[in-house]
Amino acid sequence: MNFPLSGESRLNDPGARLRLLWEQRNIVVMPGVFNAALARLVQFHGFEACYISGAGVTNSLLGLPDHAFISLPEMAQVCNYITAVVNIPAIADADTGYGSALQTARAVQMLERAGLAGVHIEDQVSPKRCGHLEGKEVVPTEEMVAKIKAAVHARSNPNFVIIARTDARALEGLEGAIERAKRYLHAGADAIFPEALQSPDEFEQFARAVPAPLLANMTEFGKTPYLTATEFAQMGYKMVIFPMSCFRAMMKAAEQTLLCLKQHGTQTPMLDAMQTRAELYELLEYDRYLQYDQELAQE
Repeated sequence: MNFPLSGESRLNDPGARLRLLWEQRNIVVMPGVFNAALARLVQFHGFEACYISGAGVTNSLLGLPDHAFISLPEMAQVCNYITAVVNIPAIADADTGYGSALQTARAVQMLERAGLAGVHIEDQVSPKRCGHLEGKEVVPTEEMVAKIKAAVHARSNPNFVIIARTDARALEGLEGAIERAKRYLHAGADAIFPEALQSPDEFEQFARAVPAPLLANMTEFGKTPYLTATEFAQMGYKMVIFPMSCFRAMMKAAEQTLLCLKQHGTQTPMLDAMQTRAELYELLEYDRYLQYDQELAQE
């Protein structure tokens, strides 16, 4: 008799699984998650990978904006909770590496031990800000190159994916972002994440110029126009993240429920929009844990 989670979660080599998906799929669609329950829901609906959003974790766990408030131990713990209950690969936002190249190396070690398939590290100055806001600054290319080299050297499994994110489009133009991406690949990055490109043409130009697995960020209400996963795939991108889509939808649904309670003093007008008890228990595999508990009592 095994504990229900025994041998069923935490992939042995999540990085290898993600790399295999790059080869087998036109594009890997990665919904953003910020806790283990949402990660279960992503897996339940057939997605083959997920993305642990730094903004989502910061907003939900701390109630603070995405302004480098989340600490490495906090982020690693959330990642650990998520990878413990799903068997799809997850990548996470490692912000600026939590400091210098030395701190970046430690961050990679901690996040790899948390069961991730990989992380992305960005070239913003610290404290960073949301990539779709004004006022961003980027570090010198050489400083980011040092962080990438540190990340590559720090990982214990060569399959662990190091994704270099560049925010340089806003400050150095598309050509500047492309040149940085090439330097980051030469330093050992496995994939490139061009943040806040502003048109389909820019995404296409970037893909033609940078021969590597590419990640697209399809966030809402930002600088990037709304494109589908198929459109990104046709341009040559291997991954697309939807980092805050579920978070924003959940917060709006919660707001509507609160307004209903305030106005009517009851939640009943909202029942049809709610996940039922049975649906939640199915997602969490409640019956399996109940059965395990009963079997223990009979021994």
